[in-house]
Parts: sequence; C-alpha cells; structure tokens
Amino acid sequence: MFHKEGSKIILFASVLLVAILLLAGELIDIAWLRMAIQLIGLFFYVMILQFFRNPNRTIAPNENSIVAPVDGKVVVIEEVFEEEYFKDKRLMVSIFMSPINVHVTRYAVSGKVKYSKYHPGKYLVAWHPKASTENERTSVVIENSVFGEIMYRQIAGALAKRIVNYAQEGDVAVQGTDAGFIKFGSRVDLYLPLGTKVNVKLQEKAIGNKTIIALG
Repeated sequence: MFHKEGSKIILFASVLLVAILLLAGELIDIAWLRMAIQLIGLFFYVMILQFFRNPNRTIAPNENSIVAPVDGKVVVIEEVFEEEYFKDKRLMVSIFMSPINVHVTRYAVSGKVKYSKYHPGKYLVAWHPKASTENERTSVVIENSVFGEIMYRQIAGALAKRIVNYAQEGDVAVQGTDAGFIKFGSRVDLYLPLGTKVNVKLQEKAIGNKTIIALG
C-alpha cells in the first residue's frame, strides 16, 4: 500500500522507468551499458516506491498512551523551553527519519486539535540544533484527556521540500490515523508535559503506531 501523497510522483516515475527501459533497449548496443542504465533506473524506482509505502497499522486508540507518530530513531529526550505555543518548559522527544523509513505522520494521541501552524524556513540537516526552530516546519497541539496538551512538530531536513499537514484547528484527532506526510523529510519532535513517563530510550528504533513513547 502506498500513501496518497506519492500518487503523482509514483505515476511519473513509472512512465519514466518504462521510457528508460525501452529507450535503453533500442538505442544502446553495448550490452553491459544497456543493462547498467536499466538497473539504475529500476533502483531509483524501487527507492521511490519504498519511500511512499504506507503499511497498514490500524490500532485501537488508548487514552493512556502516546504512540510513535513516525518511524525512526529516538535522537533526543530532554527538557527544553518551548517558545512558540506553551512558552514554558516541556519534555521533548525527537524521532529522526532516514530516507528508508516510512514517512507517514500519524496522530500520537486522540483529542481536539487546538493549534496548527505552518512555518516556512531553512533546510538544515535534521540533527542540527537549530532545525527545530529554524527549518520549515508545522506545529500541531492536541488536547488529550489524560496528558493535557501535547505538541508534535514536523520538521523538514536537507532533502525535504514539502511538509503535508492534515490537522486543522477544531478537528478531532484519532490516535493512529493519518496526520500528514513529510516528502523526503526527516524529523518529528514531541513536546510533552514535564513528568511524563517516557517509555523509550535514546537511539531506540521507533515504529509508528507500535512503539509506546509514553504512558499516562
């Protein structure tokens, strides 16, 4: 299954691949060169398909847990001052996505969307200390019955050129459902209340909708 955000790119890549295979077969007489070009075209096509894959991970919402919104590696767990919305200290958990990870963003909790804002910005590498506040990003706050207000922030990286955010203020978010997509992108930060019982460790691999980030 592939995410809808990749439909146009996959269609274009399919047409391009067919063209490469046919033209290489007709125009290149050197066997090894023809094969090399066809294999390179096939390799990039497979990379595009895997990037837009959207595995079915339907879950039963649980008010007492915060699930990973994306696939990736937990790279930060620390107290920070969140200056955009909360304007106080929060516990930040950051998940870095490599190009081979699933890039679908899912709602980490259920609740009402209280805030949703897009910020244009730079394209620093995702692990840069200023990426969270200076890169292109979207910030979404959900009010949950157990954890109160939590924020997740989609952050573009050096390769990311488009952030897709479905959350609109007033929406009812359902844990585990589609919240957006980062095309060729890279990092999601969660901002949790201080004292939240974090259930993951640094460098741990997180799987969207499966890994429990925190418990209430």
